[in-house]
Amino acid sequence: MRYSLRIMNAKLSNLVMPRRTSAGAIRNLKPETLARALEAFESGRLGAAARIFEAIAARDDLISGLFLKRRKCVARLDGEVVEIEDSKVAKEHARVLRDFYSSIEAENFSDANERGGLRLLIAQMMNAVGMKYAAHKVQYRRDGSSICAKFTHYPLWMFENTSGKLRLLEREGQLSEGVELNEGEWLITTSDGLMLPSSVAYIFKHLTLRDWLIYCERNGMPGVKAKTDAYPGSEQWDAACKAASDFGAEFHAVFSQGTDIEAIDLSSRGALPYPQLVERMDRMLCALWRGGDLATIGGESALGSTSQWYESSLIEEDDAENIAQTLNMQVDKTVIRLAFGEVKPLAKFVLRLPDYETHLSELSVIERLAKIGLKPDPLKLAKRFGFPLKEEH
Repeated sequence: MRYSLRIMNAKLSNLVMPRRTSAGAIRNLKPETLARALEAFESGRLGAAARIFEAIAARDDLISGLFLKRRKCVARLDGEVVEIEDSKVAKEHARVLRDFYSSIEAENFSDANERGGLRLLIAQMMNAVGMKYAAHKVQYRRDGSSICAKFTHYPLWMFENTSGKLRLLEREGQLSEGVELNEGEWLITTSDGLMLPSSVAYIFKHLTLRDWLIYCERNGMPGVKAKTDAYPGSEQWDAACKAASDFGAEFHAVFSQGTDIEAIDLSSRGALPYPQLVERMDRMLCALWRGGDLATIGGESALGSTSQWYESSLIEEDDAENIAQTLNMQVDKTVIRLAFGEVKPLAKFVLRLPDYETHLSELSVIERLAKIGLKPDPLKLAKRFGFPLKEEH
């Protein structure tokens, strides 16, 4: 018995979302403001923290790069549909799923310019690594004998989670319960939610950088002190004032003979604490997102850090498995049901990972050869394993 395809395009006529950016969420961000937002997020009120997470992920140089790497590492993997058993029915299920995934359309609710296919969908689903959740509204349709779908990614600040399940808000900042999400019409991805600890690191790093900048502004340029025998108000005095102003744009002073001012030196006599604090936060963020630290990512010794670099493959494998299982549970089952009725799917979508075991075996041999003095060409080695070389400036 075949089930007729139902077009899942329920409209939320009362949905009102302001067209604004998240930039203002961090303009004057303070630790106590962030703490309140994180506490609200954990209790199910996602809006304030989600806006902060978006702004940080877009503006912090390190977090933005780490987030993009986590997303793109999985989005670039090749996807395929595999049969669970060797049967005619399994082959037919696989055919329907292959047609479905090759025709996927993905778009962004907040930015109509963002449109793509399967790769964009996976990248959007990977937002859950940082945001904890990623939500897509799915509109299925039939195209001849094939099932097709459009996935629209909704920003997290449009939802609340007070009941333990995401519910869509009619307007941002709404304190009442949201609209229940109809099962089968939404794709919900869950993951680590690394922006929660990353936002804490961001605020400490940002405050440190701000204080460091203030210190540099106050102490980075020497002042100019001029002495003259000219009487204040005379032409010679005015000339001395102009000369002092030209030489010392920020700090300058002119005194008549016999007048002196004692400077109060506020500069540090030892090492400044700011660089160490910033580096500490950056190292923590690298370890949190990529499984390595700054030494691993930017170190000059390729052989000393390559094995550690490959430990990040464990994170990539977990991300890929999470994406595949989410699609299997929420999309594959729906597609097979729409095409064949209430039957068990005998095929599934998977993401194909590189052969890390082979790479690790090769690296082990290279490291042993290096210990006896047979060092390989670093450039060829980096190209062989796709290792990022340090840029020369």
